[in-house]
Amino acid sequence: MSFYTRVHTRGVKSIITERLAKEFAVPESGILLGYGAEDLLKQAVACFLGAGEKLMIPSYSWWYYKEIASEVGGVNIEYPLIKGKDTFSYDIDGMMKVYERERPRVVFISSPNNPTGNAMSPEEMDDLLRVLKDVPVVFDEAYWYNSQRLQVRRLLEEYPNILIVRTFSKYYALAGLRIGFAFVGEGLKKLEKMSHRYLGFNRLSEEVAVAALDSPDYYARVADQMRCDKELYYRDLGSLPGCTVYRSEANFILVEIPNAIKSPLKDHCMKRGIVLKFMDEPLLNSHIRITLGTGEQNRLVINAIQEFFG
Repeated sequence: MSFYTRVHTRGVKSIITERLAKEFAVPESGILLGYGAEDLLKQAVACFLGAGEKLMIPSYSWWYYKEIASEVGGVNIEYPLIKGKDTFSYDIDGMMKVYERERPRVVFISSPNNPTGNAMSPEEMDDLLRVLKDVPVVFDEAYWYNSQRLQVRRLLEEYPNILIVRTFSKYYALAGLRIGFAFVGEGLKKLEKMSHRYLGFNRLSEEVAVAALDSPDYYARVADQMRCDKELYYRDLGSLPGCTVYRSEANFILVEIPNAIKSPLKDHCMKRGIVLKFMDEPLLNSHIRITLGTGEQNRLVINAIQEFFG
């Protein structure tokens, strides 16, 4: 490891971009790597958003979205999500109205969305992208699942103004590698030039990432187990008085609880060594966001919450 990678002699950026190009059947030149997905989101904003310009983000979203525009003097404009009985969904008509009214310079879409867990369907993507054809559209798909591989190529071919951002942190459970990757449309080549790393990437991280890509059967089994465990949460916590468990396409679930029990339930879990994210945001202040663990860990969380309710 005393020397830089030499893969550029083959005309590619890295062994990961070379492998991802094969995996998703897209040109290697249009795949970007970053220090996690966070880095790629920051690069996109720095590249396309200027002072006083608007970044359009979900009303329910990762707190980082609300900070990133301010780093370049930009302004956040929020678009709505619809809260249903047991799921959230994107308000496509509402998003279009916000876009027409505000004319943002960049649009962020998180699918699956953090922390609500809902994803955008291919049909919804098409309806929206036909309207947002004149601005960079960044799809944050950090919580993607491996089955969505074929959608990437079609979107890039039909919509040149999109950037699809993913990571090895969630599905592959390799957050410590700090490797994000993105597929960039032909209309956003400016970002490709900005993100280029002339001396390559961390060679150890690359090898581990490729090993993960070489293990599809293992990760498919993990994904199946997560789907089963989410059903346990829906059933066992959804039956508790005053609780709503929202259906999720990600590796976490969002649980709405009576606000009066928020503090004592947090104390109850902490005493049992269980650390959960109790939300404290304007739109989500009576909610717990629970990241899925092993089957045993998930059962411990469910049992502890059931015990609290007696």
